[in-house]
Amino acid sequence: MTRNNSIIAGLDWWTIFLFLGIALFGWLNIYGASYTFDQTSLFDLSNRAGKQFLWLGIACVLGLAVLFIEGKTYEVIAYLLYAGWLLVLLITPFLAHDTKGSLSWIDLGPLKFQPAELAKMITALALAKYMGRYDYRVRSWRDLLVPFLLLVVPAGIIMVWQRETGSALVFASLMIMFYRFGMSGYVISGGLSFALLFICSIRFGGVPLPWGEGNVGILLCYLILMAVVVGFAWIREQDWKQALVLVGIVALAYAAGLIINVWHTVNFNIVSLIALVIALAYFTAVVIYRRHFSLLMVTAYIAVSLVFCEACAMVFNKVLQPHQRTRIEVLLGLKDDPTGAGYNVNQSLIAIGSGQFTGKGFLKGTQTKLRFVPEQDTDFIFCTVGEEWGFIGSAGLLMAYLIFILRLIFIAERQRDNYSRIYAYCVASIFFFHLTINVGMVLGLLPVIGIPLPFFSYGGSSMISFTLLLAVLLRLDAERLNKLH
Repeated sequence: MTRNNSIIAGLDWWTIFLFLGIALFGWLNIYGASYTFDQTSLFDLSNRAGKQFLWLGIACVLGLAVLFIEGKTYEVIAYLLYAGWLLVLLITPFLAHDTKGSLSWIDLGPLKFQPAELAKMITALALAKYMGRYDYRVRSWRDLLVPFLLLVVPAGIIMVWQRETGSALVFASLMIMFYRFGMSGYVISGGLSFALLFICSIRFGGVPLPWGEGNVGILLCYLILMAVVVGFAWIREQDWKQALVLVGIVALAYAAGLIINVWHTVNFNIVSLIALVIALAYFTAVVIYRRHFSLLMVTAYIAVSLVFCEACAMVFNKVLQPHQRTRIEVLLGLKDDPTGAGYNVNQSLIAIGSGQFTGKGFLKGTQTKLRFVPEQDTDFIFCTVGEEWGFIGSAGLLMAYLIFILRLIFIAERQRDNYSRIYAYCVASIFFFHLTINVGMVLGLLPVIGIPLPFFSYGGSSMISFTLLLAVLLRLDAERLNKLH
């Protein structure tokens, strides 16, 4: 048996069948979403379904070509690809036309290409190259410095230079891979806490307190940070007395503020800050006295969080684009805009709800046919599934994605070298993030940031990039039996 024949025999065919099943079902739904009553066949290149079938065919051919390239090649050229693609990302805005405020699409004759899509795969290869070294271990934050830079640089270029927020945020999904390979769970918890602080600051920043001066947003942010300090004292220090002292400091500060407020108006934002600083100073003193210097990271986290809380309003008003601010305001209930930013989500929910349990049937969705949902064959294609295939079809599709992602994790765990394992987890993380964000925004649970549903949404760039991302993994996995433990 030749080497290529052994590689083909070693391919994970379950993953390939899942990919083809999802992609073909997506192709049918693109036809349904873009269908008009005078429309031609599924294969007509004059409609989007025909074009998507062409893209799927091209992606499969390119994926097949990738399968015949030795896996070691990707590791050898990873850094070169990364550097070259950073240059492509930097050049893109000079070649791109403004598309809804984004400068990330390059016109190639009748076709459009988005380099940011392939940047995810190339970054994953570079991360696997660096973290896959024999002597690499995550022992401290210094070990994560270079991997973070490998992530932040392309993400920053895409977000700031190309003004494409959705594609840039996908890079954050690779944090899941860091966690699997030794990064402390506190880092992810810290990231989630920053998201919570941002939401509290923006959602309640304009809500005044019923007593004194100040706003509910800042008070909530400070209370969250106080809870972090008390939690560390209780859980990490295993000292409930110290935790009670910290709670007492906070309680006394607010009690004093409320008493003084009877005679003179008090700014409770300042009271909260004073209480937090006193509690943090006490916690730091105890940590130094006990020589648990690693817990000084809590002090650093709180200091950064304070700056972050104060900067939230500036970032929201000065950094985010107007359409991005409006989407967040609609999601958080700050603005009711059923004909503007909230229109897509409202119409999507109507379409999904109208499908009920079994759906209206293929090509029978009224919301779809009458074009009530914008972007219904790209970012919002999941609503077409809900309307025409109902709860059964939607749940079946989500189940297929779940099995697909679990299969990727299974593939990652059976790899015999760190390079392949790290890359596999990068792939699983990217697919998981795309699925979660896309379905979440269609259901109105997350802001509309415009990222495609893998193998399902219309688009050649996404179809090709996702297929190549998967094909490289399948090639690396097929070679695992030729590697020593």
